Amino acid sequence: MTQQKTETLWLEGMAFENSVDGHKFIVDAVEQFGGKDRGPSPKPLLLNSLAGCTGMDVVSILNKMKQKFSWFNITVDADLGEKHPKTFENIHLTYQFKASDSLDDEKVRKAVILSQDNYCGVSAMLKKASNLTWEIEYLD
Repeated sequence: MTQQKTETLWLEGMAFENSVDGHKFIVDAVEQFGGKDRGPSPKPLLLNSLAGCTGMDVVSILNKMKQKFSWFNITVDADLGEKHPKTFENIHLTYQFKASDSLDDEKVRKAVILSQDNYCGVSAMLKKASNLTWEIEYLD
């Protein structure tokens, strides 16, 4: 079993400095909730973690499949429930690629499925609490 450790130091108000593997960043709340908006709030960062996790998988798999692409983006849309504790009820990922003649749609689909079903631990955790769906888009 691999151990992971992070540290979160309270700064003031609602602001915290987070340390992850030598990287530091601040999370805060907006003024409406007692913060000064000095950084993102925690829940959207969870969605970024999801996109980063599955995105790294997809890039790695497509590279192994010798698939070339010049632009790749992931958008995440989520519905936050109204009752406390407010959790994401539905999460939808859109994997976006710039159209390329050398990019095989079946291989892209296989890479996303492998990430979602086998490799992305963040997806696996969130699927236990939320409805997680995805699609692939090709842009001009």
